[in-house]
Amino acid sequence: MDLLGPAGKSVVVQLANRLKFVLRPINTMATYEQVKDVPNHPDVYLIDVRRKEELQQTGVIPASINIPLDELDKALNLDAAAFKNKYGRTKPEKQSRIIFSCRSGNRVLEAEKIAKSQGYINVLIYKGSWNEWAQKEGL
Repeated sequence: MDLLGPAGKSVVVQLANRLKFVLRPINTMATYEQVKDVPNHPDVYLIDVRRKEELQQTGVIPASINIPLDELDKALNLDAAAFKNKYGRTKPEKQSRIIFSCRSGNRVLEAEKIAKSQGYINVLIYKGSWNEWAQKEGL
């Protein structure tokens, strides 16, 4: 027996998606201020998982490196020399602080799963991602 019907299921799915962030420990999410401070911390990796075309349309957050979500698993499996050659930065260590961003804060959840499945232990998501960044920066 389906008491919710199609419209009710849609509401339930929307609420579940919102709860993914609400129920997270706060120490797993990066703030705008932390992201803005990344250029002062060369040991922190800010990885933007948007497609290259999206970056060309909107711009990038300073100090971020672009690894599109569909390349992330492969990128984190590269050896150190190949990673540096492809992304212009040393490969993060398993304990390195990594902050993931995207456009609206949805793809960061998948990026976090990928990194954690590979043993990265200090992963944060920037829930606000580009949308919040652009708004706060007046872009």
